[in-house]
Amino acid sequence: MKIAFIGLGNMGGGMAANLVGAGHAVRAFDLSDGALAKARESGCETLGSVREAVEGAEAVVSMLPNGAIVKQVFTSDVIGHAPTGAILIDCSTIDVATAREVERLAADAGYAMVDAPVSGGIAAAAAGSLTFMVGGSEQAFKRAEQVLRPMGKAVIHAGGAGAGQAAKICNNMMLGIHMIGTCEAFTMAQRLGLDPQVFYDIASVSSGQSWSVTSYCPVPGVGPDTPADHGYQGGFATALMLKDLKLAMEAAETAHVDPRMGRRAKELYEAFAAAGNGGLDFSAIIKTL
Repeated sequence: MKIAFIGLGNMGGGMAANLVGAGHAVRAFDLSDGALAKARESGCETLGSVREAVEGAEAVVSMLPNGAIVKQVFTSDVIGHAPTGAILIDCSTIDVATAREVERLAADAGYAMVDAPVSGGIAAAAAGSLTFMVGGSEQAFKRAEQVLRPMGKAVIHAGGAGAGQAAKICNNMMLGIHMIGTCEAFTMAQRLGLDPQVFYDIASVSSGQSWSVTSYCPVPGVGPDTPADHGYQGGFATALMLKDLKLAMEAAETAHVDPRMGRRAKELYEAFAAAGNGGLDFSAIIKTL
């Protein structure tokens, strides 16, 4: 399949490489020369503009920083320039309202489109083990699924337009809350004289178990290899967690929900990022405790 891939950053670069590995012809674009060079090394054909990349494409996949950029790219350079038979797939994490607006504009122009944000981080993007949460019609989902499969371990239809973004925002709000609680518990356990590994062995098989404990422990040398074992470098940046928590608070307001734990998590990550830690993995918030 001829696939246009727009946005080749930490996530998009690995995703595009996996599409090449699956035998697809990937035509890629990014504003960064370095990202384009890496894409060429992985077997992508790189183009000088979005419009060039989407010409003749059977599918268009994007991984972009925010909703404003997604809207600009799709309305200016994808819709009306890619063939109307192409399936449009936005994997960015953006607000629900913008996702629905762009999908409506695409549908009005005769395109099938889905929002398909991901969970898993940089390592999963490189390994092809992401989880995709997909919003859109059943027909559009089935078409998108064939494109997403080589990049993920799970591709789940969340519902109609914007449902993928809703699922991603709610999931990451839980993750932010869980990680802070995990950091507090491990810090307190150590202050009470418990060995971190012993506490991990207990918590990982007890009622306090969570992904933040068993798969992403914030304490170096405990559990599987995580960013904590590498100075909190790599992984899921604090700035990105804060972005998702802000999106969650915006969504909560429109849904008339009062997420008190989510709001407090946002405040704590806001302070952590403001102190110059935005580039560290979000589990590094244990340093503040």
